[in-house]
Amino acid sequence: MKIQAKNNQKTQGGKPSAPTAQRPKKGAKTPSKKTEHIERVNGAPVYTAVYKVNHSDELLEFLLRKCNTSRNNVKSLLVRKQVLVNGRVVTQYNFMLAKDDEVKLSRRPVKDGAVAVQPTKTARGAKGGLVKPNFSLRDIKIIYESEDLIAIDKPAGLLSVESDKERECAYGYITDYLQRQDKNARAFVLHRIDKETSGVLLFAKDIKLHSMLKMHWSEQVQTREYYAVVEGVLEKKADTLTAYLKENVNNLVYVTNDPMGQKAITHYEVLKENGEYSLLRVRIDTGRKNQIRAQMKELGNPIVGDDKYGSGNKNPLERLGLHASKLEFIHPVTKELITLTASVPTVFRGLFN
Repeated sequence: MKIQAKNNQKTQGGKPSAPTAQRPKKGAKTPSKKTEHIERVNGAPVYTAVYKVNHSDELLEFLLRKCNTSRNNVKSLLVRKQVLVNGRVVTQYNFMLAKDDEVKLSRRPVKDGAVAVQPTKTARGAKGGLVKPNFSLRDIKIIYESEDLIAIDKPAGLLSVESDKERECAYGYITDYLQRQDKNARAFVLHRIDKETSGVLLFAKDIKLHSMLKMHWSEQVQTREYYAVVEGVLEKKADTLTAYLKENVNNLVYVTNDPMGQKAITHYEVLKENGEYSLLRVRIDTGRKNQIRAQMKELGNPIVGDDKYGSGNKNPLERLGLHASKLEFIHPVTKELITLTASVPTVFRGLFN
């Protein structure tokens, strides 16, 4: 049986030592650790430890195993809002962690809803420290929701999950949405799309389903489709790009002939062109980091607006020209094919009219 997801109109919104719950003495220096982050300006949180979750676990038990401190100190960290899971403050002892969750310990209490950022060119009005969020729940369009899954059309400019520089993310807004209905509800991250890419982003609402999907994600996913606006006119109007990808010290993904890299397979077809730009429908067989962006750069037709991967200064879209339009996967329990779609941004098509 195939379910075609329809638009949902509900748019409402080693082992480092753990810090104790006490504030550090004024002027004291923090010991150097690989997991430690540099203190930020204007009162933004300082992360003293970062842990990746390898399997489902309760938060308190997880921290007791990871931290070189007492149970009372761990509880104090939770009570004082110094523990974050995927960028969200968590105080619940028995909060369930899922595979690939990220747990951070903050040197000081974190204000609920605050967004911690480094000064950047793209942060609107940001001078570092705590800034107002750029989005709200009204900006998050829910395209599918069931008892155990929720999918959104993520707007361009919003992170899928928090980063070291920014806490505002789709995960946070979906968690807020779910907890308005049930304070104990939470979202579980299944995959990610780049901050400047818009489109289909799926979360699980049930930890068991999350584990089932994560263990066999590549086998469960049937279709990953994107629309891309690229620079120039492509000689081949349809082709399959196969390459190996590696990442350099600057976190840039590049194409290599070294089979030790991650194999990436990308299919594209040209839908429209105007002599200066081309609109492509893209399907990927492998979900590698920045896969489409790196391979289009290698082809000589970078994504419009992609400063990171070789686009020119001109950007008629005023955003990255990449949109995740379709995700199809097999539900591991019901065995149904679920199809999630997000309409191609009007500005993409408008460039060719």
